[in-house]
Amino acid sequence: MQTTIDRAGRLVVPAAAREQVGLTAGPVDIAVVGATLVISPIASDGLVDSDGLLLLPPGEKPLTVDEVRALRDADQR
Repeated sequence: MQTTIDRAGRLVVPAAAREQVGLTAGPVDIAVVGATLVISPIASDGLVDSDGLLLLPPGEKPLTVDEVRALRDADQR
């Protein structure tokens, strides 16, 4: 997969690549490893409030059934 960098240094990451790794609009972390740039989403420790529902931020890995159960059990203690 190829893309270009414009004169301002902006890089367009193709949608298929963003979706594959869970990148969404917003801040990212960039690391230089040898001659390679590594772009990673910045982990969020918060939930997103959407019409009164608490949701995982976009791009976060979905919780498993066991993780949800553990959170519910911890909340009821």
